[in-house]
Amino acid sequence: QVQLVESGGGLVQAGGSLRLSCAASGRSISSYAMGWFRQAPGKEREFVAAISWSGGDTYYADSVKGRFTISRGNYKNTVYLQMNSLKPEDTAVYYCAVKTSGTRYDYWGQGTQVTVSS
Repeated sequence: QVQLVESGGGLVQAGGSLRLSCAASGRSISSYAMGWFRQAPGKEREFVAAISWSGGDTYYADSVKGRFTISRGNYKNTVYLQMNSLKPEDTAVYYCAVKTSGTRYDYWGQGTQVTVSS
């Protein structure tokens, strides 16, 4: 079992920055790929960013490329999402997830709200 807890969300003005954290417990996630997803009101959950187990490979949705950066902590049991140049359309609940088996993200956090005002 893996427990994931996101933090760092909040209210920010357009153009501002936030850094989200995702802390894992119960089991080390250092050997697994991690991802960030988001869900805006009335919309489906969408992929935001992902990082390989080593941290050497990162992937981003086109909508956040160049503005968001995903990274792993030194001991790799924490994953971060640095969000710069935030836009109102980035407003959503942000979730982190881990892929412990196969190709499916199988453990999810409870989410953290990000609200960007115009």
